[in-house]
This record gives sequence, C-alpha cells and structure tokens, in this order.
Amino acid sequence: MYDFDKITERRGSGCYKWDNVPDNVLPMWVADMDFEAAPPIKEALRRRLEHGVFGYEKVPEEYYRSTIDWFERRHSWRIEREWMLYTTGVVPALSAIVCALTGPGDGVILLTPVYNCFFTCVTNNACHTVEVPLGVDAADGMYHIDFDGVEQAAAAPTTRLLLLCNPHNPGGRIWTRDELARLADICRRHGVIIVSDEIHCELTMPGNAYVPFGTLATDDYIVCCSPSKCFNIAGLQAADIITPRDDWREAINHAINIHETCDINPFGAEAHIAAYRHGEPWLDELNHYIKGNYDALCDFFSSRLPGFPVMPLQATYLAWVDIRSTGLTSDEVTRRLLESGRVQVNSGTMYGAAGEGYIRINMATQRSRLLDGLNRIASAL
Repeated sequence: MYDFDKITERRGSGCYKWDNVPDNVLPMWVADMDFEAAPPIKEALRRRLEHGVFGYEKVPEEYYRSTIDWFERRHSWRIEREWMLYTTGVVPALSAIVCALTGPGDGVILLTPVYNCFFTCVTNNACHTVEVPLGVDAADGMYHIDFDGVEQAAAAPTTRLLLLCNPHNPGGRIWTRDELARLADICRRHGVIIVSDEIHCELTMPGNAYVPFGTLATDDYIVCCSPSKCFNIAGLQAADIITPRDDWREAINHAINIHETCDINPFGAEAHIAAYRHGEPWLDELNHYIKGNYDALCDFFSSRLPGFPVMPLQATYLAWVDIRSTGLTSDEVTRRLLESGRVQVNSGTMYGAAGEGYIRINMATQRSRLLDGLNRIASAL
C-alpha cells in the first residue's frame, strides 16, 4: 500500500543526515529514516498549518489518551494518565532524569556498547559512567547481559541509576521478560533506579515482540518513549516520560522546567496523536520493508564480505557489523569507508569501548540506496 521505494530528495532541506556530508557521500549513519511520514501524519500537519496561528501549545488530553490507548492495545501495557510527563525528546528526558535523581559524583550503569548520548547525559550532569560490557553469546551471536557485572556495579554505594536501551541500540537486541525481571531484581535490591529508553520499541522485525519495562510486576521504573523514531518525526520534538512514582515524577518535572524543555510545539503534538491513532498500518508495512532491507544486507555480506559477520537483528533499523578481520580499528574502517567508498557509517567506538571492532549501518532507506551503499562499502574494504 505504501511506497517505501520512493526517493524524496533530502539535500537542501536543512537535513542533518544529508546536509552534513559532501554531495558525493551517501549517509548511512545518524538514526533517522529516508521515508516520508505516514499519510495520516502529513494530513494532520497540513490541517494544523492551514489554521495559520502557531502560539504556545496547550497539550490536549488526546495527546495522553492516544499514547495510553496505543500501548494498551499494541503491547498490553496499562499506563495511567497521571504517570505521564512530556518534553521535547528522549535525550532531553534522559538528561532531566539524571539531573533530578542523582548528585555530583554518582555512578550510572551503562550496558555497553550503547547509544552514545547516554554518556553525555551522564557526564553533563557531573556523574560518572559505570560500564558493564555486554557479552556475545556464541550460540546465537547476539548480545547478552552480564548479570554478575551488573550486580557488582549496582552494589557500589555511589551507584544511583541504570540507563537501559530497550530494544538495544546498536545491537538490535530485544530483552526478554526474564532478562528484564532479573535486571529489575538486582537494581531493586541495591536501590538503583532503572531508566528504560524505549524509543525503538515499535521497530521490531516480524516475528519478534518487545517487552515494555512497565509490564513487569513493579512500579519502581521510569520509561522514556516517543513515536519520533518509528514514524520518522524526530524533528517535531515530542516525547514522553512515564513513571508510577509520584516523588520521582515531581523531581523530574522540576528538572524539565529548570532546563526549559517543558514546552513542545503544536506540530509535535499533532503528529504524536496522528501517529498513535492512525499510523499502525503504515508502521507494520514499514517493519516488513526494513526486514527486507536487513535480509538484503545479510545476503550481500554473506556473498561479498563473508569475513564481516552481521549481528542478528530483532529490532531497530541499524545493522551492527563485526569488522575485526580487517585488523583495523573501527575509526580507521569508518574513515576508509568515507574517504575511499564515499559512504558514511558510525564507528563502534561512539558507543563505548565495547564497540571497538564494529560499525553501525543505518538501513532505513530505499533499497536502491541501500544496495548502492553496500557496493561502496565492498569496494572500500
């Protein structure tokens, strides 16, 4: 029904992904998609534009209801209206949470490699990161949590938070209910608060299902989510913070207001509602298209670059590729791809020391562009 093969020219539109690289470089790095937004979102924005007045936004109740109904219908997660706060994005949300619930010198656990902004959210708030590297299981080739390492890190008297990426970026792993429950048990026993970034939660490969942290039998959690990543509307800046804990929510709300990220724009609110009310058919078809891109990428690496294993993908549109057989560092490979292949990917070291030996490839583009990028990668390597 939807034409994900359609190419929309993004250069010259103020696009961070495309306008931040030379014209002859194909960008396959920063995590946004090259697909136009779902038709119901564009129609909602068109209606709002035609109104012609764009003052300060009073977020409507429908904003909250659309989120609540979406997660209950799609994921059996019941969210109460009073649990929700909104802000301009998941990264500002994470920063506000760290600010609200830690003090200078506190430790924040990161399961690395992990989304690079986790590090700055911690260090910008005068805290320090406590990295617990994920291990690759030889049986399935995917990341698994080192629970002993988490236990040791959580037991330190200065450790206050654990930032969780669920599903995981850059590894594409969906954590199971048992894994999440074990993580929650460790952190609860040591008084460590789990903050779960679930922005990629809807980008699941067919046959996989993500587990919202909020569906565990507990109320001592904080979840950050947004339709921005899965519906490609990050530039409209709207995200939610969800926690049943009144004291945490009050502290976080105070931090949001201190940092003046307490207002979202009218277009963000409209897109948020339209995505959760009317975007599901588009999203389901998108996930099938991304799965097709992932299959094409795996076939390409298997036939053309067999020495570079691709980590099995359960969620996101980000391929995590092992490039250790080159004998080069991740930064060196990334630089070679840019200079020789004219394609930009992310170096694994962006995601912590545990990312050394990997690169991250954004597959959320038209298949013709993906194949062009893969051929550039092969020619450079």
